Amino acid sequence: MADPLVDTVRDGHVLVIRMRREEKRNAINRALAFAIDEALNTLDDDPDLWVGVLTGTSKVFSAGSDIAAREDYNTPRGGEYGLIRRERRKPLIAAVEGPALGGGLEIVLACDLVVAAETAVFGLPEVRRGLVPTSAGLFRASRGFPLNLARELILVGDPISAPRAHAAGFVNQLVEAGAAEASAVALAARMCLNGPVAVQACLAAINGQLAQGDDAGWAATKVAMDAILTSEDMQEGVQAFFERRPPQWKGR
Repeated sequence: MADPLVDTVRDGHVLVIRMRREEKRNAINRALAFAIDEALNTLDDDPDLWVGVLTGTSKVFSAGSDIAAREDYNTPRGGEYGLIRRERRKPLIAAVEGPALGGGLEIVLACDLVVAAETAVFGLPEVRRGLVPTSAGLFRASRGFPLNLARELILVGDPISAPRAHAAGFVNQLVEAGAAEASAVALAARMCLNGPVAVQACLAAINGQLAQGDDAGWAATKVAMDAILTSEDMQEGVQAFFERRPPQWKGR
């Protein structure tokens, strides 16, 4: 399978999914979201595929939503970005090179394991634009990171390095630059040595427990979104982003 925005490679029972919109830092627009969705549908539906690896390019994982596109990036089966609300049956490993910011980090948070290059960075910079994380970052960050580090990511907006994320327990394997995809495929191959039915049953049990808190998380996210939607700060933050200048906040 090939797509201008996503390419996939089968490696035994492993499906490698690569985002290929590097000129836009793999920012997610509608077309890329649906391309990711199609690739993940293949992973979910093909009984000969047992584990997936999701990655970007050698320079960037994803900069999150393509604000300039002003498009809806929700898919029927996967929700935001083709992944965020997907009920997956098979493990998905994020292989991260370069920045995973905003929605890019939320994509990583939706995966099950993380392999990152030492040069990777993770961040939720939405508050810098007067926005809030809308694709589960407000509640999944506190699951993947220690609570105070999650608060720092969300409230300060500064990215953190892959070594710091590894020390915090978020990154499973920290590897040298350029080795994230190969290392993630090797980890996936190790997983494939196990009984696939057992692996899928364990994943369902783990993710099923976590999903019990999702309704409250989405409700809290909506409250946060409603609080900013009519604010002058949000309008200023977005305008400043397009004009490439520091925002002038008014606090209202």
